[in-house]
Amino acid sequence: MKYSSLAKIYDALESTSKRLEKTYMISVLLKDTHEDDIDQIILLLQGRVFPLWDETKLGVSERLVIKAITTATGTPGEKIEKEWKSIGDLGRVAEKLVEKKSQATLFSKDLTVKKVFDNIKTLAGIEGQGSVDHKVKMIAELLSSAKPIEARYVVRTVLEDLRVGVGTGSIRDAIVWAYFGDQAKINYDDEKKSIDPENREEYKRLVDSVQRAFDLKADFGEVARLIMKDGEKAFEELALSAGKPVNVMLYQKAKGMEDAFERVGTPAALEYKYDGFRMEIHKDKKDGKITIYTRRMEDVSKQFPEVVGFVKDYVEADSFILDGEAVGFNPKTSKYLPFQSISQRIRRKYDIDKMAKEFPVELNVFDVLFLNGKDMLNVPYKERRAEIKRIVKAKPKELVVARQIVTSDINEAGEFYEEALAASQEGVMVKNLDGVYQPGSRVGFGVKVKPVMESLDLVVVGGEWGTGKRSGWITSLVLACRKGDDFLEIGRVGTGLKELPEEGLSFGEVTELLKSLIEEQKGRDVKIKPSVILEINFEEIQKSPSYSSGYALRFPRVIRLRDDKGLKDVSDLGLVEELYFTQRAR
Repeated sequence: MKYSSLAKIYDALESTSKRLEKTYMISVLLKDTHEDDIDQIILLLQGRVFPLWDETKLGVSERLVIKAITTATGTPGEKIEKEWKSIGDLGRVAEKLVEKKSQATLFSKDLTVKKVFDNIKTLAGIEGQGSVDHKVKMIAELLSSAKPIEARYVVRTVLEDLRVGVGTGSIRDAIVWAYFGDQAKINYDDEKKSIDPENREEYKRLVDSVQRAFDLKADFGEVARLIMKDGEKAFEELALSAGKPVNVMLYQKAKGMEDAFERVGTPAALEYKYDGFRMEIHKDKKDGKITIYTRRMEDVSKQFPEVVGFVKDYVEADSFILDGEAVGFNPKTSKYLPFQSISQRIRRKYDIDKMAKEFPVELNVFDVLFLNGKDMLNVPYKERRAEIKRIVKAKPKELVVARQIVTSDINEAGEFYEEALAASQEGVMVKNLDGVYQPGSRVGFGVKVKPVMESLDLVVVGGEWGTGKRSGWITSLVLACRKGDDFLEIGRVGTGLKELPEEGLSFGEVTELLKSLIEEQKGRDVKIKPSVILEINFEEIQKSPSYSSGYALRFPRVIRLRDDKGLKDVSDLGLVEELYFTQRAR
C-alpha cells in the first residue's frame, strides 16, 4: 500500500473530532488493506510500530528530527527552529519545508507503508558510535521521498506524537464494521455520521468478541489478521501463550460488605486489596524466561530483578501466567508501605540493585491465567486458587500467596476488612468462588470494598507555569476524566504536591514528566498531551459549566502518581456522574 493513502486517512481523521466518523474512516481503510499489511496499518493508525505490550521506544528527539529535515530539504537548522516555534508542530514544519524544497529528487520512488514502517522501526535498534548520523539518515531518506502531507505524519510517527485522535475503542469497532458489517447488518449514515446496526444483539456480541480477542493478544493487528484469515473461527482458536501480556481483570467497587456479598454470592473468598503495584508474571516453557508486565503491558523485569529471582526460586511449574501485586515494605520494621514508596522503581533504569535494597517488595500472588500449557481463564476461581497454593512455595517478604479467608459471615468479613486496613492496605477483594477470569472486564465475578470515600484517577491535560518560589514548575494542573476516547476537563489541582522531593511527590518531579508533553503554550498557560495520571481525592463533586465534563471537584488533592495505569484506566464520566448522584448518601 502507498503511504500516501494512509496519510490521506490521517488527515481526514485529524480534521474531525467525531468518534463514529473516525471509526467509519478506519473501517473503510481496513476493508481495502491486504492481509500482509494489516498489522503495520493498525499499528501506524495508533502512531506506533510496536504493539502495546512492547515498551520499546524509538528514542528520537526533536533535535535529531531537525537535523533530518535539514538533510532532506537543505533548510538550515536555525530556520527550522524558528518555524517550529511559530507553528508549534514539527510535523507541520516538515510538511511546509518539503513543499518548498528547492532540490526535489528527480527519481524518488513513492513511499510505501512497508518502507515507512521498516525505517521507523529500525530506529529503535540503532545504538553506539555513529548512531545519531545513522538515525538522521534513516529519517531523511523517508523525508526526501515524501510528499508534503506524508512528511507531516512521518515526523509525527517518529516523535511518537501522531495527533489524529484514534483510540483502541475506535480500532475495535472499526474491525467489527470492516469484517462483520454485513453479518450485523450495519448501515452507516454518511450525513448524520452515525451507525445503525439492524441486529444490535449480534453487533454487541461481535464487539465483545473482538474486545476479548484483544484482551488475550494485546495486539489489534494480530486480531484483525486472524479474522481476515478465519472469520469468527478466529475467536475459537485464540489461545493464551506465556510471554505475551494479557489485559488483567478489573473489579467494580461495592458500596459495602453486604452489597459485595449480594453481588458475588456466598460463601465468598476475601483477600487483601493490596496498596501496591500490579504485576503479571510470565514464564515461557521454551527458554524458561521470566517476564514481568505491568497492567499497562510494559516489561519491567529489569526494574524488579529480585522478583524475577523470587519467581524462579518459589514457583514450581514449567510455564505460567500469574496475576499478583508487589507491595513495598520497610526493610527495618517489615511494615507495609503505601504504593508511592515504591513507584519510583517503575521508571528507574540505573542503580537497580541499590533501589531493590532500599525499597524492597513482596510479591503477593492471587490468580493464575495459564499453567503448564493449559488456559485457566474459564476454570472456577476456587480451583485456580488451589493451583496457586500447589505451585507456590511461599517465603514471607519475598513471594507469598495472597492472604485469604472464605466466609458467608458478614461479621467475620468485616473483621477481615478492618484487619486489611490496619495492615496499611486499601481494603479487600470479594470474589465469587466459581467465577472465571475475564481479562479487561469489570464484571460480577469479584468486587472491591474500600473506605467509603472514592478517589478518581485523572489525567493532566494542562497547567500553569508557577511564579515566585514555584518558578520553573508547572502548577495549577488541569485534570480531565475520560469519555470514550476523549478527555473532558474537571478541575485544577495543586494541593498534595510537595515543594521538596524528600517529602513525597513533588512539583519538580511532575514538571519533569510534563515538560516533553507540552503541546501548546500561551503566556504561562500550557496545554499538555494526556499521559500523566494522578490519583485525586476530593471533598465533593459539583455541577460546573466552567469545565467540559460539566462537573468540578471541590477541594481536590493529589494522592499519588499512577505510573501503573494507562489512559484507558482514567476514571470515566459515568463514574463521576455516579459519584455525584450518590455522594449525599455517602
